[in-house]
Amino acid sequence: MRFVLLLAILLGFPVVDLYATVRIAQWSGVPVWVWLAISVVSGIALLRNERLAFRARTLAALRGDEPLLRGVVDSGRKVLAGFLLLLPGVVSDLIALALLMLPLNVGSAFGAAGAAARTPFGRRSIDGEYRRLE
Repeated sequence: MRFVLLLAILLGFPVVDLYATVRIAQWSGVPVWVWLAISVVSGIALLRNERLAFRARTLAALRGDEPLLRGVVDSGRKVLAGFLLLLPGVVSDLIALALLMLPLNVGSAFGAAGAAARTPFGRRSIDGEYRRLE
């Protein structure tokens, strides 16, 4: 019973997705092939970009600059969104955009938290000399 339900979902989703795409194309006046072409081009671009970024994140994790799990989760999220963009349909594109808008890894790219996160083992010390003025 579970197998039949899973099979119905897997086969029914592309049909519903294409139906929604055709309806949105009729409503907006934009041809269906334009919706599909934009989706495929953006999916390929996202996957190409993530391939290079994954390499850089993995090397940074091996050096100890970043945690490994954070890079793997972020890359997995972007790869899944890229594959969803490659699927024909507006619904899968909206799911992909929702995945891309998830607020993961926000602290690693902004401000002092990002600089502290890139230091080995998260140490937050500044080396230097000081002199007391009276």
